[in-house]
Amino acid sequence: MNQKLHILFLCGWYPSKVLPTNGDFIQRHAEAVALKHNVTVIHIISDKSATQKIQIDTKNSNHLTTHIAYIKPSTNPIIKGFRFYNAYRQLLKKIGSVDHVHVNTLFPFGIFALHLKWFKKIPFIISEHWTGYQKPQSQDISFLEKAISKRITKSAAFVCPVSIHLKKEMVLFGLKGNYSPVPNVVDTELFSLVDKKEKSFTIVHVSSMTDTHKNISGMLRVAKRLETEIGAFTWKFIGGTSEQFDVLIEQLNFNRANVQFIDHVSQVELANHIQTAHLFVLFSNYENLPCVILEAFSCGIPVISTNVGGISEYFPDDFGFLIEKQNQHQLLRKIRKMYHNPISNSNAMHEYVITHFSRKTIATHFSELYYKSLKQQS
Repeated sequence: MNQKLHILFLCGWYPSKVLPTNGDFIQRHAEAVALKHNVTVIHIISDKSATQKIQIDTKNSNHLTTHIAYIKPSTNPIIKGFRFYNAYRQLLKKIGSVDHVHVNTLFPFGIFALHLKWFKKIPFIISEHWTGYQKPQSQDISFLEKAISKRITKSAAFVCPVSIHLKKEMVLFGLKGNYSPVPNVVDTELFSLVDKKEKSFTIVHVSSMTDTHKNISGMLRVAKRLETEIGAFTWKFIGGTSEQFDVLIEQLNFNRANVQFIDHVSQVELANHIQTAHLFVLFSNYENLPCVILEAFSCGIPVISTNVGGISEYFPDDFGFLIEKQNQHQLLRKIRKMYHNPISNSNAMHEYVITHFSRKTIATHFSELYYKSLKQQS
């Protein structure tokens, strides 16, 4: 079976005017699948600026049609749920018939997938990215959400977490299903090799800047210790402002280190920052499979990361170093080693990403699962 299908992406997260970068990794999955199939994306989100109860924005490009419904907020959960359901019904009328459903983040949009399977006999698979299934975060999931999630995963043709580690966490949480992990996708044409580098030693970190998750404060303290050892260098924190860290930065009193906080940037700008850096650092307390590590590899930039989540599954030994979480001394030691003895196998890094995470590779993975689930359905 190789025919072009119409795939419906049901997305709990997706870039929108409310949250421009939320779920951009899901958007890249949709764009990858659109290389082989016609893809329609549905996303519904509350919008404080909405003047209508439901407003639908539609965009079309290269076999990918995106429908985003902006919902007027309500503090009443019943009214909010009713508006989301009405938006879903309106969107279904717009898109016509589909061959297969692809849910992204199983709760709550997996409920819509169950509806389509029960009443229209359309099979679905699930891509899962959420770190919330890891302990201790999973303890905050309600009994009702867990019960519904169990039904969704059991009914899916395939469940596709982005790492084997996330699969294990989901199974431990009680979500039984037919698992087939599929990793994140990288635009290997955008995140490519360039010869240009910053003049001074430059480290890049990209994240949401949530300290409990990404340990920004720990990296800032390491930056101060690094300054006393090597003098001038640049450390770019990309993805947010320094506001919550201003007091710590003032206390650390950087003299020669150039510590920059750069708010959200386009993918083109992000690629340029990574390509011209000497090192990428991620010091997270927990993760699944961060796209930014793969994007750094695609640019030929070595990485130092904490060994958490599914990172080690796609981290060749000669591409950088994995360290213990919260171990600032170890992070400092590995940065110092990179500074004095840089890794230079950029071509191998880029080819590795093309082989495992390119849009063509991921599109092929998902296509095989679509065809298998349709065959099971028949």
